[in-house]
Amino acid sequence: MPATLAPASSRTPATPPNAAKVTYFKPAKPGTKLAGFTVIAEVGRGAASTIYVVQDPSAKQIWALKHVALNTPKDQRFVDQAYAEYEVAQKVRNPLIRHIEKVIKSRELLSVKEVFLLMEYVDGVSVERHPPASLSQAVDVFRQTARALDHMHQCGYVHADMKPNNIVLTETGAVKIIDLGQACAVGTVKERIQGTPDYIAPEQVHRRAITPKTDIYNLGATMYWVLTQRHIPTAMPKGDSLVSSLDDQFIEKPQPVSLLNPRVPAALGELIMHCVEVNPDLRPASMREVADRLDEVYRALSGPAPAGK
Repeated sequence: MPATLAPASSRTPATPPNAAKVTYFKPAKPGTKLAGFTVIAEVGRGAASTIYVVQDPSAKQIWALKHVALNTPKDQRFVDQAYAEYEVAQKVRNPLIRHIEKVIKSRELLSVKEVFLLMEYVDGVSVERHPPASLSQAVDVFRQTARALDHMHQCGYVHADMKPNNIVLTETGAVKIIDLGQACAVGTVKERIQGTPDYIAPEQVHRRAITPKTDIYNLGATMYWVLTQRHIPTAMPKGDSLVSSLDDQFIEKPQPVSLLNPRVPAALGELIMHCVEVNPDLRPASMREVADRLDEVYRALSGPAPAGK
C-alpha cells in the first residue's frame, strides 16, 4: 500500500483570502462575448485580472482567456505584466508549461484599454486545492514540476512564483505549470517585491537578483507545504513579528520535514531542507540536480516491479 497523505478534504487552502475584494471590473457573465470568444465560466482571479473558460464560436475549441483591464494609470503595470507573460510563454514552450496562444488588445481611440491572453485550457485542479493523495504521487508531481522549471532555466527564465496554486494536475497525473505573470529573465532585479509570502525567497524580499536558485527555494517551500500542511518561515514576517525582513540571520529555520511527517523518506526531507536554505549558495546547484534527486526518491518509493512484470 502506498503511503498516504492527509485527505484533500481536510487540507484546506484554496481561495486566497482577498479574492472577493477584487473590484477592477465587472466580470463577464456566461454566454457573453469577450474578444470574440463566448464565455463559458469564470475560473479565477488575480490582482487585476479575471480568467474565463471560453469557446471559439467558429472552431468550437475551448480556451482559457485572461482579461486585464486598464481602468487607471496605475493599472498600466498589470497590462505590461500581461505582455511580458506572453513573451515569456513564447520562449519557454514545453508540454509541462501552459502555452499562451496570443495576446489580444482592445483599444479606445489610440489607447489600449483591455488586454486578453488566449491561453491553453488546462482541464485539471491545482495542487493547493487537491493535494496528492500519496507520497509517490506527490514526488511524481514534484519531479515533473522540477523538470518544467529546469526547462525554463535552460531557456534563460525564472518562474519566480512557484507555489501549490500554480501547479495544476490533470486526471492523467500530468503536471502543467501555470501563471507566468511574475516570470523574468535570469538575473533580473525587480523594483517591487513580487512573490507569495508563504513561499517567497529572501532574495525576492530584498530585491536582489532573481535566479534559478529562487525557483529552487519556492519549490522547496511548496514541497514542504504539500507534505506537512505547514508553511516555512520566510523573509516576510507575519502578524506581530518584530523580525525585519532584511535580517536574513534571524529568519527561523523550518522544522525538519520528518518531524512533521515521519512517512517522508530521509532523502526527500533532506532535499527539501536543502532547497529552502536562506543563503542561495547553500541550495542545490541547479533545478536539474533537484529533479534528479526527486527521480531517485520516486524510484525508491515505487519499489521493484512485481515478479512476472
